[in-house]
Amino acid sequence: MTHTGAAGFGGGFALLIVLFILLVIIGASFGGYAV
Repeated sequence: MTHTGAAGFGGGFALLIVLFILLVIIGASFGGYAV
């Protein structure tokens, strides 16, 4: 794995975590509290 590839993977992984957390929060607010 190249250094640029590792950096790109790290940035993509961090972005994926942020999106996942947002989905969990939205899912909890709409799905959990609505029901």
